[in-house]
Amino acid sequence: MNGNTPYGGAPGVVDAGKRSTDVELTQDQRQSLQSAVAGIVSQTRSYLPDSYTVGSELSYGSNGPTATVAVRPPAGHPVSAGFTPDLDDLETGIGADERDEVARGLAASAALQVMDAVGDGITPTAR
Repeated sequence: MNGNTPYGGAPGVVDAGKRSTDVELTQDQRQSLQSAVAGIVSQTRSYLPDSYTVGSELSYGSNGPTATVAVRPPAGHPVSAGFTPDLDDLETGIGADERDEVARGLAASAALQVMDAVGDGITPTAR
């Protein structure tokens, strides 16, 4: 029965009897996560034209803090990448390679959504 209540805690993350939102980030951890997410948003924007909207959200999930970066292309479905960083990684910072990989993947997925939405029916304006 303990697993059926919101007070059971997530296995391996919080102790039983505590809500998962009781896992609080220190000020330094929060700033590190915000900085990493802002870097991903900025880098994703640099890969895309202005008609794409890029945003982010920080929240607490069942496994602790969760960061989500999303892109809304001018046509097609929005794409997003969410990750739950390890608290130890927040102390050292999320690596530039990881941030770059997420930004490139989001930009490519958003561009693919536009290509899928538009299809092959576009008449070229020049040859």
